[in-house]
Amino acid sequence: MRAVWYEETGPAADVLTYGEMATPVAGPGEVRIRLEASGINPADVGRRGGSYRAKEFSRVIPNSDGAGFIDQIGDGAMRFKIGDRVWLFNGQRNGRAFGTAAEHIALAEHLVTPLPDNLSFAEGATLGIPAMTAWCSLFAEGPIVGKSVLVTGGAGAVGHYAAQLAKWGGAQVIATVSSAMKGEQARQAGADLVVNYRDEDVVAKAMAFTGGRGVDQLVDVDFGGNIATTLKLMAMNSTIAVYATNGNRTPTVPMRELMEKCITLRSLVLFALPSALLAAAQADISKWLAAGPRIHNVAAQFALSETAQAHVAVEKGNKLGTVVVDCAR
Repeated sequence: MRAVWYEETGPAADVLTYGEMATPVAGPGEVRIRLEASGINPADVGRRGGSYRAKEFSRVIPNSDGAGFIDQIGDGAMRFKIGDRVWLFNGQRNGRAFGTAAEHIALAEHLVTPLPDNLSFAEGATLGIPAMTAWCSLFAEGPIVGKSVLVTGGAGAVGHYAAQLAKWGGAQVIATVSSAMKGEQARQAGADLVVNYRDEDVVAKAMAFTGGRGVDQLVDVDFGGNIATTLKLMAMNSTIAVYATNGNRTPTVPMRELMEKCITLRSLVLFALPSALLAAAQADISKWLAAGPRIHNVAAQFALSETAQAHVAVEKGNKLGTVVVDCAR
């Protein structure tokens, strides 16, 4: 099969190789997917660049998300049949060296979810980690009907899905953004209030919106960078769900202030979450997709041979949505 891989970490143009590799075979409990699209997460780029964590394998096919169709079923795998359209998450993570920058991937069937016929494979590749992270940030503690939810980075890959899922879940949604263009994206996702944190008072706006009570739930893209602000707008007995903290990777946690408001601090990374919670997320995302048209932001598309350029596009940091690699060309 055609694939892209790296054997040393570093700049994309220097370390990514495009060529031929052996086509994987579905093992017990696995399915093999003929990949049509590969979605790139910031963590995929960080792993390849060497800034995320130490390299775990001698050879890595990058990218964790994707979409395609089932073309082989391993012994004991029973959820799918040949030809089913699917999306997947965590393709290259935690014990799996070979991700989705390739024509095929074989992985455990519990990481694979049916892809509705009305979604393109490129749109399916934007689901994966962003949609799963958004759902788990919102619903891990239970229903959010009637709650106020603040999504930081409401135009980002996770944030845009979090705003849409929160509205579907019956919450009132506040989204913070950094520009007018991103504000429009957040409004399209269903945010009831959009605040440009660069020139507006996030705390004052959020407190006024909630009648002075504060926010029940926060979906946070940068705990360390935001905590001085967000702590001021959280309600009593509220929850902060943290899925990234890139602005300050070793923040000081203001434990006394969290305790005085009985704020639950929930940190999450998908591979460590209980399997039952991940299965609930997949099932609920499928219901959400079936319930109406959704917005799936494909920021840009590149050919498989252009995966290095795709990684650079993610590194630039100015994308709206998910950069996708077309595995079929």
